[in-house]
Amino acid sequence: MTSNRRKALGTALACAFTALAAPAALAQAAAWPTKPVRLVVPYPPGGSSDIIARAISQPLSDALKQTVIVENKPGANGNTGTDFVAKANDGHTLLLCDVGALAISPSVYSKLTFNPSKDLRGVTMLAYSPHLLVVHPSVPASNLQELVALSQKNKIDFAVTAIGSAPHLAGVAVEKATKAKWEYIPYKGGSQAIGDTVAGQTQVLMNGMLATLPHVQSGKLKVIGVSKSTRVPLLANVPTLAEQGVKGFESGTWQGVLMPAGTPPAVVNRLAAELTRIIRMPEVRERLVSQGAEVYTMTPPEFATFFERERKNWAAVVAQGGVQVN
Repeated sequence: MTSNRRKALGTALACAFTALAAPAALAQAAAWPTKPVRLVVPYPPGGSSDIIARAISQPLSDALKQTVIVENKPGANGNTGTDFVAKANDGHTLLLCDVGALAISPSVYSKLTFNPSKDLRGVTMLAYSPHLLVVHPSVPASNLQELVALSQKNKIDFAVTAIGSAPHLAGVAVEKATKAKWEYIPYKGGSQAIGDTVAGQTQVLMNGMLATLPHVQSGKLKVIGVSKSTRVPLLANVPTLAEQGVKGFESGTWQGVLMPAGTPPAVVNRLAAELTRIIRMPEVRERLVSQGAEVYTMTPPEFATFFERERKNWAAVVAQGGVQVN
């Protein structure tokens, strides 16, 4: 057989295999899931990821015709629950987390037990909410300049969801840019950090708007600034941190869904389509928007590109702040 004939035969066989494999992959995706699905939130109840997980769990259950169980598996800034999902081999375990925090972990944790770039596959982003910089109402500061001046004179405890979390590094970035001085107090999740700041145990907090806004609206917390490039409609009178001198500053929480890397692409694509449809449902969208979150979806390839860009960007912030956890 000549070389050209061998090449032609190889091409024909490859095309035939692809033609046969495509229906098989579609059938596999259509048959999935075959049992209840676990939606793991790697933080305590009450935070942004948990709020979104509970908003989508029933619509997702209806779409997949299987029970969707939300499980909170907190610990190590979300790494405990994430490791659980990365090593899951049942094909029915999902992760809903702050993608920014996940992108930060490889730079902060020297002994991470998983590689998010290799062990997980992004399905879709769901929502974005900017961070709010807030203080306990007793703190005598109404803007960033006053808060910075106060921190240079008095001890200020800054509550963070965990050392190395996105809110922690956002606080570090603001501290470096303004010469503020505060002591970081780590918690096991956003809800606990909020709770202690509401109680006055800590004075300052930076956290996702979705989980924090209700406490601002109730008067339990006082907002200093928003970490977005433009003002948000729900807090139209509150200036951004960029307006208050932290030029170009923007941060927030990006909630997204991931699965173990070995998940078949057809299953990932089907799940991405269902989640995109659900998060855009008027009743789901309105619920999130009313609390300050923006519905923000991505395809699996777009998710992968976003994640790698975030990983590199935050690595620079970690290096500048000298944040490291063994």
